[in-house]
Amino acid sequence: MVDHEVDTPAGTAVVDADAVDRRGAVIVSSDGVLARVRAGAGELTGALRRVAEHVLSDPEAAARATIVELAERSGTSPATITRFCRAMGFEGYADLRLGIAAETGRARSAGWTVDIGREIQPSDPLSRVLDQIMAADTRAMHDTAALLDLTEVERAAVAIAGASRVNIFGASGSALVGEEMQFSLHRIGVAAWAWSDVHEGLASAALLGVGDVALGISHTGQTRETIEMLAEAGSRGATTVALTGFPRSPLAELADIVLVTASQATTFRPDALSARHPQLVVLDLLYIAVAQRTHDRAHAAFRRTAQAVDGHKAEKGATS
Repeated sequence: MVDHEVDTPAGTAVVDADAVDRRGAVIVSSDGVLARVRAGAGELTGALRRVAEHVLSDPEAAARATIVELAERSGTSPATITRFCRAMGFEGYADLRLGIAAETGRARSAGWTVDIGREIQPSDPLSRVLDQIMAADTRAMHDTAALLDLTEVERAAVAIAGASRVNIFGASGSALVGEEMQFSLHRIGVAAWAWSDVHEGLASAALLGVGDVALGISHTGQTRETIEMLAEAGSRGATTVALTGFPRSPLAELADIVLVTASQATTFRPDALSARHPQLVVLDLLYIAVAQRTHDRAHAAFRRTAQAVDGHKAEKGATS
C-alpha cells in the first residue's frame, strides 16, 4: 500500500479568514506561535499563505515589523495581516508580534535558531548531525507540548479506558507508531488492534460500535486509507480520535477528538518522518493517562504480562 503522507501537501486549502475560523479562534500561548503558523501554512492559499511564509522565513524580522511593514514585505495588505492574526488565534497584530518575539528570544538563547536553521550537508561529521537531530527533536517536543490540548487527551483517555475495543489505524510510518500504541495498551489489559491494511482495517472498523474507540494516525491528516478506516468506525458509532500535525485536515475534521503534534524537518528528515518522536510522546502520554484511570486492572495486567515473558530473558552472567 502506498503511504500518501511523505510528499503530499498538507491540509485542506483555505482561502479566507472565515474558512480558517470555522471552528472559532483559539487563543494560543506564545510558546507555540511558530509551530501553529508552520502547521497552518499548508492549509492557506493566496495572500494569507504569503504572510505565513514570510513570518516563517524570518520570525525575528516579523516580530520587529509594524503591521504596514509586514504587509509590504509579504506583498499583502494590513487587512490581510489582521485576518491572518485571527486565523492563528490572536485578537490582533500586537499579540502576534509579542508571541513571536517571546518565542524567537527563547530559541536564540537556546541555540535552536542556529542549529535547526542550518541545513545538514553531506560532509557534516556525525557529531554535527547528532546536534542537529537533537535540536530539531527538542524543538518539536516543546512545540507539541504548546499545541497539545490536554482536555482532548483527557477525553481520549477516558474513552479508551472504558472501551470494549480499540482500533488503531495508520499507514507506513504512522502504522509503526500505531503498533507501539497497540502493544502498550495490550500490556495493561486494553483490547487493542493496529491495522495498516485498508481492507482488514475497514472490516474491523465495520464491527465497532458505541463504546468502542478508533484512533487514526497521520501527520498530514490526508492519508486516504486512514481517513476511510476512521470514517467507517465513526459511522458505526465508535468514538474517533485523530493524531495529526494539521488540526484542519480531512482526518481531523471527521474525528470527535483531535490530538495535535508539531515537527521540525531537517534536510534528510521531512515533516512526516520528523513527526514520529512527537507522535510517540503524545501517545505515551495518552497510554499513561489510560493506565492511571484503570490503575488496578492495568497494574495486574502489566504484572502478569511481565511474568509471562520473564522466562525468555537471559540470566545474568549467562553466555551464548
